[in-house]
Amino acid sequence: MKIEQIYTGCLAQGAYYIESDGEAAVIDPLREVQPYIAKAERRNAKIKYVFETHFHADFVSGHIDLAEKTGAEIVYGPTEMKLGFSAHIGQDGEEFHIGKAKIKLIHTPGHTMESSCYLLYNEEGNPEAIFTGDTLFIGDVGRPDLAQKVVAELTQDKLAGHLYDSLRNKIMPLPDELIVYPAHGAGSACGKNMSKETSDTLGNQKKTNYALQEMTKEEFTKKLITGLTPPPAYFPQNVMMNIEGYDSIDDVLERGARPLSPEEFEAVANETGALILDTRAPQDFTKGFVPNSINIGIDGSFAVWVGAMIPDLKQQILIVADEGREEEVVTRLARVGYDYAIGYLQGGFEAWAKSNKEIDQITSISAGELAAIKEEKGSVNILDVRKESEYLSEHVQDAGNAPLDYINDSMQKIDKDKTYYVHCAGGYRSMVFNSILRARGYDNLIDVKGGFKDIKESGKFKVSEYVCPTTLL
Repeated sequence: MKIEQIYTGCLAQGAYYIESDGEAAVIDPLREVQPYIAKAERRNAKIKYVFETHFHADFVSGHIDLAEKTGAEIVYGPTEMKLGFSAHIGQDGEEFHIGKAKIKLIHTPGHTMESSCYLLYNEEGNPEAIFTGDTLFIGDVGRPDLAQKVVAELTQDKLAGHLYDSLRNKIMPLPDELIVYPAHGAGSACGKNMSKETSDTLGNQKKTNYALQEMTKEEFTKKLITGLTPPPAYFPQNVMMNIEGYDSIDDVLERGARPLSPEEFEAVANETGALILDTRAPQDFTKGFVPNSINIGIDGSFAVWVGAMIPDLKQQILIVADEGREEEVVTRLARVGYDYAIGYLQGGFEAWAKSNKEIDQITSISAGELAAIKEEKGSVNILDVRKESEYLSEHVQDAGNAPLDYINDSMQKIDKDKTYYVHCAGGYRSMVFNSILRARGYDNLIDVKGGFKDIKESGKFKVSEYVCPTTLL
């Protein structure tokens, strides 16, 4: 029997490939399904099932494409939602055979009502692993406030109560030696304080996970919802795509990975009103970019910030990328439901610059340069665009907090006529912030490269006393 965790760092997401005696199953696959198919073909195995732990909010699953390409059966836990595709709606305790192994569906409502875990019995008939989806993470459990964005009467308190019961009645009685394989790790917005570890024994989680300690349902609910911030705006839209269906990834790639000369790129931008998304590194972007572009670097938490910054999944997008990475950008956009990329700048920004078209720039300075400016002027407006929890934990004294997460509210704190020196933790989010506001006519924002890390290490700024954050959201 083979168990393989396929972890995708930018989404902090774990998919799983399970194989026994020529048959395979995939749990919570990503949108691009060819790697799963290729893996099974290399091993002369047939993918029999696609198991979904729940209707995902933070990414679009590859269940539909994978089933269509392989003939596999899609399996969900108990749900009354009307699906836009063929699937088997499993029952609590139902078993599925994969070669000489078997998987038992355990219905664990709480994160969502259909949430289910899959208990794997090895070829000797012994329970070996449990795939917990967003029910149980390493060090945390799934947040209970997402389903209400789709079904209004499912309040976070009701769902927290369901999760309390699911954990104590369905999960905790299982053997301590089980390996827990969750759907997410640190960096996901589906929980508050997940570990960087991507698996653990259930026994250790019973000892160390706060949510599995002895407490009343009321105490559990309070702990679970304390510190929750509003989820990214794209989450409910991803849920509906996972329920109702979506375009084939092949069609999305064909539409988005279309090369456009600088002249064609400019014409399409003018004709369609498409958003220009520049995915280069922040310090490459700052030196020159197509006017009105926004910068979300492909090598950061790309999908998460695209989802947070672009509210409409059907927004047409034109891509500026490092040469050779254009298809990767289209794929990673599709992972979170942005299926309407309509082409990319062939030859990248260099081709645009060589064509003598207009370019724009954002000034970027070091922490040392900021210190010199502050010393000369006496005071400067420093804007910290990290999350409020990060800011409250530690920040430059007298700096304002304007979280990137809520940019439409944050921009109200800025006077267009004043100069602001903008920083985040390391330089990624500040350029996202600066580029978006630049496109909206805010011309007096200066980026501080290296972010709070470099500012603090410079020793030239007074920093507030460190306070341990109550939440990492």
